[in-house]
Amino acid sequence: MAPTVGIVSPGAMGSALADALDTRVVATLEGRSERTRALAAQARRLELLPTLGDVLRTADVVLSVVPPGEAETIGAAVRLAGGRVFADLNAVSPETVRRIGADVDGAISGPPPWRSDATRIYLSGPRVAEVASLPWTRVELVVVGEEIGTASAVKMCTASVYKGTTALLAHALLTARSAGILEHVLEDLRKSFPELVDGAGTAVARAATKSARYVPEMREIAATQATAGLPQELFEGIAAAYEALSKRDLASKAPEDVPARLSVSDALDQLG
Repeated sequence: MAPTVGIVSPGAMGSALADALDTRVVATLEGRSERTRALAAQARRLELLPTLGDVLRTADVVLSVVPPGEAETIGAAVRLAGGRVFADLNAVSPETVRRIGADVDGAISGPPPWRSDATRIYLSGPRVAEVASLPWTRVELVVVGEEIGTASAVKMCTASVYKGTTALLAHALLTARSAGILEHVLEDLRKSFPELVDGAGTAVARAATKSARYVPEMREIAATQATAGLPQELFEGIAAAYEALSKRDLASKAPEDVPARLSVSDALDQLG
């Protein structure tokens, strides 16, 4: 019999992962927002239970998919319940995931896997086979090894480029608009980074809607880089950049509210 999987929680990524598992999947909407309820409704295979306790009692495998700032709190609840395979799939540092005490360390790269196979999940840890062998669809699994923390290290390195680049781009474009030279900057950058510039409006706007949750993630990256003997100040600064974005008008919107094609000028206007 295929194991029952518990998803904590069924947000944008969690709901899509639930839909990508060809087995019984349970979650709860206890205390969740209307946006989360709408996202969970898209997952055809997802069975909703009244409380987190019900989810933990029912599931054989628990996948934690929460904002980085909530990862340790959820981890403590899962460990207290005991008796199940616990996979932490959150954007946290290797040290944090070791402190959480998960059986499996996971890192998600790419968009929520609703329709495509563009989502990759890196896995490591002593019980990695029990998560890798779940009946997944629409995701690519990459087993990094048996050591807790190595999958998270992958995430910290890739996210530093993906999200660090977006923060740098946002600062450059906001500065260019303030100086009245936005078109010159875009024209120059387009010569070397045409795809980056063409999608800059949407990328910056969507990052702004997620900026509050990116702040702790950038600090996790800073801590990870410090263990490699690198200065923490770089990503502490990126965390400050996202914290500033989180106070702008656009940050109050959901990522789904951002059009697929948004011009740079419109994005900067909506940032306020």
